[in-house]
Amino acid sequence: MNGRTPPITAVLASSGTVVALMQTITVPMLPLFPEITGSAPADVSWVVTATLLSGAVATPLLGRAGDMYGKRRVLLWSLVLVALGSVLCALTTALPLLIAGRTLQGVGMAATPLGISILRDVLPPERVAGGVAVMSATIGIGAAVGLPVAAVVIEYADWRAMFWVCAVASVAILVAVRLLVPESTVTTPGKFDYLGGVGLTAILVFLLLAVTKSADWGLGSPVVLGLGAATLVLVPVWVWHELRRPDPLVDLRVAVRPPVLLANIAALVIGFAFYANSLSTAQLVQEPTSTGYGLGLSVMAGGLCMLPGGVSMALLAPVSARLTNRRGPKMTVALGALVMALGYAVRYSASHVLWSIILGATVVAVGTALAYSALPVLIMGAIPVTETAAATGLNTLMRMVGQAGSSAMCAAALSHLVINGAASFDAYLLIFLVSGAAAVCALPLALIVPRPRAADKPTDKPADLLPARSVAA
Repeated sequence: MNGRTPPITAVLASSGTVVALMQTITVPMLPLFPEITGSAPADVSWVVTATLLSGAVATPLLGRAGDMYGKRRVLLWSLVLVALGSVLCALTTALPLLIAGRTLQGVGMAATPLGISILRDVLPPERVAGGVAVMSATIGIGAAVGLPVAAVVIEYADWRAMFWVCAVASVAILVAVRLLVPESTVTTPGKFDYLGGVGLTAILVFLLLAVTKSADWGLGSPVVLGLGAATLVLVPVWVWHELRRPDPLVDLRVAVRPPVLLANIAALVIGFAFYANSLSTAQLVQEPTSTGYGLGLSVMAGGLCMLPGGVSMALLAPVSARLTNRRGPKMTVALGALVMALGYAVRYSASHVLWSIILGATVVAVGTALAYSALPVLIMGAIPVTETAAATGLNTLMRMVGQAGSSAMCAAALSHLVINGAASFDAYLLIFLVSGAAAVCALPLALIVPRPRAADKPTDKPADLLPARSVAA
């Protein structure tokens, strides 16, 4: 197995990076889509929203399916859907088909929790923390690199090229997973909770639609209020159903254990802080010089400002793994949150020149790499190995919910704090202040994560795959 470890980790990490790219590759293209599709700007925003919604739904559902029916099998099918969605986007200019393709692409977000679960099952104990760190960091790496890659492609090639690149990469990784990654023999018996899946899907769609579209529809609009009310009604019904099931979609009794609950709340606020960094950086430097603070850079230059952060995240994943093995995952998450907060302090105080903007964005990315890579290890110390994909899928979902909230906050700030038709500098300062506060909140959340009690610790022997020093908090 040791000889196959490097390719397994590399292949799974590549799958996580490629599907994470789907989150941000269309952001630089949004100004082009109204003309391409003949649709209103408000309508083309669904090209981004559809991926977020399908990813949020697919992540916990496919994570649970992977635990029950085989993680590698479910991962392969998700990559097939990503490839089909990419091809569909590349072949059409019709907005409904484009949204359908983006919906299929979003299904690939389940690749990260599935990959983490596979690594926990097949790697030797001493390699688990490193493999999980690299796999988890791909969420941030892909999202950070997506903006500059898409911007360069748009600058020098047709917009369809980005989707063809995604299609080819998805197929190549699918083949690599099929050839190099073994199927885990660790599965969960029982029947899939289809009713619970329908309920969770409805809750996530209603909640995320209300959050992500509140800036467009109005926070007090009947649609947003109706979606919020429907969410509040469905949540207790769904919880009641899950608690009655012998094999629930989400084991809520495990999810409310302090180590798991606090780690998931930390994931939410860290996801919030991370995504604001990605959304604000490129837009800030592209603001016209007439605003008094904008640099008037091109779309490509704006995207390239994120590249140092993406590279830093890739390089720091192994460092985070070593730190987790030495000091424990909660110290790594806490350090990551602290670094993110310091990065936003730089952004708040020195975002008038290009070098300081890039520095602040890179520091935030460094903190994100540390925190993201250690969050799954923090959770795995308190869950059975048979629930790894479902539990890490829930943690990934919490990051995505945080990102959705961040997107709504940024949109509201940039659309309401306006001077002469352009976002004011105070809008960006508000984004940096709120995001820095979110990172600060993650610091105590990580530090107070308790060591799993005897009743909380996994009872199945395969959980011993985790390095002892990583599980110790």
